[in-house]
Amino acid sequence: QVQLVQSGGGLVQAGGSLSLSCAASGRTFSNYIMGWFRQAPGKEREFVAAISRYGGTLYYADSMKGRFTISRDNAKNTVFLQMNSLMPGDTAVYYCAADLTTGAVRRSMDAYDYWGQGTQVTVSS
Repeated sequence: QVQLVQSGGGLVQAGGSLSLSCAASGRTFSNYIMGWFRQAPGKEREFVAAISRYGGTLYYADSMKGRFTISRDNAKNTVFLQMNSLMPGDTAVYYCAADLTTGAVRRSMDAYDYWGQGTQVTVSS
């Protein structure tokens, strides 16, 4: 069993920055591929970013490239999402997720086995 506990988020004005954290417990963190997803009101959950087990491979959704940065600290069992130049369209509940299977980093929700509780990010105009 893997537990993912998120922190961070909140309310920020457009153009501002926020940071999210996701702390994992239960198994060896470096065995997980980690991802971030988000879900805006009335919309489906969508991929934001993902990072390989030791951070060598990073994937971003096109709209987040250059603004968001995913990183991880395996010694602290934590994955981070730094969000800069935030826009009102980034308003959503953000979720971290862990993929315990071996293989390549994937963007599909179906690839991820465990999920955090979700964190609200609200960007005002």
